[in-house]
Amino acid sequence: MKRKILFLGESYRADAITWIKGLKEFGDFEFCTWELKTPNNTKLNRFKRIAEYFFSPIAIRKIIRQEKPDMVIAERTTSYGFLAAISGAKTIAVAQQGRTDLWPEGSILLPFKKIIQKHAFKKAHLIHAWGPVMTISMKAIGVDMSKVLVLPKGIDLSLFTPSSSNSSKIEAIVTRSLQPEYRHDTILKAFSILHQKGIDFSLTIVGDGTRLTFLKDLAKELQIENKVIFTGRIPNTELPKLLQQSNFYISMPITEGVSASLFEAMACNCYPVVSDIPGNQSWIKHRENGQLIEIDNIEKLAEELIWSFENLESRNLAIVQNRKFVEENANYTINMKIIADKYHDLLDLRN
Repeated sequence: MKRKILFLGESYRADAITWIKGLKEFGDFEFCTWELKTPNNTKLNRFKRIAEYFFSPIAIRKIIRQEKPDMVIAERTTSYGFLAAISGAKTIAVAQQGRTDLWPEGSILLPFKKIIQKHAFKKAHLIHAWGPVMTISMKAIGVDMSKVLVLPKGIDLSLFTPSSSNSSKIEAIVTRSLQPEYRHDTILKAFSILHQKGIDFSLTIVGDGTRLTFLKDLAKELQIENKVIFTGRIPNTELPKLLQQSNFYISMPITEGVSASLFEAMACNCYPVVSDIPGNQSWIKHRENGQLIEIDNIEKLAEELIWSFENLESRNLAIVQNRKFVEENANYTINMKIIADKYHDLLDLRN
């Protein structure tokens, strides 16, 4: 008889899809899912979502009675992870999605989030840290590190294959959500400096988000709109091809846990230029296998893009090194098998 997992979280997100797909494929698990129905996109909806969250333990316990899952897994320790912790489930795994999950840092709810996160950590039988940067905050608050598995889910290397692109210009791509914390405006302003210097480029911005209109207007204002392509939301199946057509990957978030999109870019031979924050420092060493740029330093971003493009030999060494790194450390086939086996071992131990 197959073992069944109840997944708590936004099941449409790429991270969740990878997690669930891997557990089905390599652990032969069955799934049922539950998530909050109210979108978090307006002040009114945020209020409704909080109300829905308040009553959600009743709905989750009902699903557990009906579906009888062998275990509950949940993403984000300060939301669905806490719901898993109070679900009454016999076996629980929670994943910290960000560097701390305590976000935004200036939130008036921060003291409350710290309390519920601590409870989620205490009740969980397995805690996922998708990268080493996540363990720093866990250790700082006294999490039992024997329960922590430090391993990224990985990416499908049969889909994200090396590019043979040999473009004579900068063909850059950004694949992060169009939200303020990803600083697409900084990227556009850096490319406007390249434009002013007469350096040819194309910049593809993938995805959707609250800043789409603002960013399109900014590209026009900077007079680079004919060099910037906004794809909007695309099926994930189209992403490998876009990465393979690019030679630079740019990501400038102000906070980061573990970025699957960085691994995808590295697998496709895109040279990574990313913000100098702990989540990226785990994987990128400045001017060795990519670039680390101070947050919002427009001039430095432009300068390092030019340096990287002019130093072809250094760039070529980096992309070979990065592909090898991803094959050894972020291979979905290997990592998800380890995670699935860990779940079965945990269930054997607890039954």
